Amino acid sequence: AAGNSTTCQATVSVIDTTNPTVITQDIIVQLDATGNASIVAADVNNGSSDNCSITQYNLVVSSFTCADVGANTVTLTAIDQSGNSASATATVTVQDNIAPTVLTQDITVNLDSMGMASITPADIDNASSDNCGIDTYSLNIDSFDCADVGPNTVTLTVVDVNGNSAQATAVVTVVDVTPPVMVCAPDVVTIMDPGVCYAEVFFADAIALDECGIASVVQTGGPASGSLFTQGITTIEYTATDVNGNVTVCSFTVSIQDTQVPE
Repeated sequence: AAGNSTTCQATVSVIDTTNPTVITQDIIVQLDATGNASIVAADVNNGSSDNCSITQYNLVVSSFTCADVGANTVTLTAIDQSGNSASATATVTVQDNIAPTVLTQDITVNLDSMGMASITPADIDNASSDNCGIDTYSLNIDSFDCADVGPNTVTLTVVDVNGNSAQATAVVTVVDVTPPVMVCAPDVVTIMDPGVCYAEVFFADAIALDECGIASVVQTGGPASGSLFTQGITTIEYTATDVNGNVTVCSFTVSIQDTQVPE
């Protein structure tokens, strides 16, 4: 053997054509006080792998708002170092568990001439708010009568568009400002009794009505009925006071005329 030899070279190209194995998991996210939530790929990734290594994860959707409350399908894409990629989906359930912020204001309401008053939630609400929006307002008490004169505690309930609710109280002060309706006797015009310088006059007491009730009707001016009135004009006054301190005054006159001819 002569021991001759020859050497040559060849290039071996190793190619990775195997796509990553993408494994996802469903998750639940809560909206924050501004009505927003966000996720990253790691939140839905559940142990994805590759024969070499994964260099990048991408999510088609990563931010959510109140409009997304409920189930949302997102796609996770994994890319390996050779550019191979694969995707899988996951369900992101968006929840709003933040209750409304309820703000109230105290108010004063007047009873009407029938002794009634009513209010609406808007009268009590003082700019309540919610991260996703308010659906309904309601009051546990919205009508009042004479029995409610004074302070009354009412509760405002606010429910948001996703069913969360909250409550706050306010004081409704009910006021009776309507004075009594009062009727006095008609004016009296009469002459002196024969042979004397006076006349004995009788008249009816005043009558008063009020939607909440009358506390008193008293004569506050002039002689009482059955008194002896002298010549001239005398004013008779009555004062009615209702149970809530409202006052009405009425009056009439007693006129005594001298028609006797001197002897």
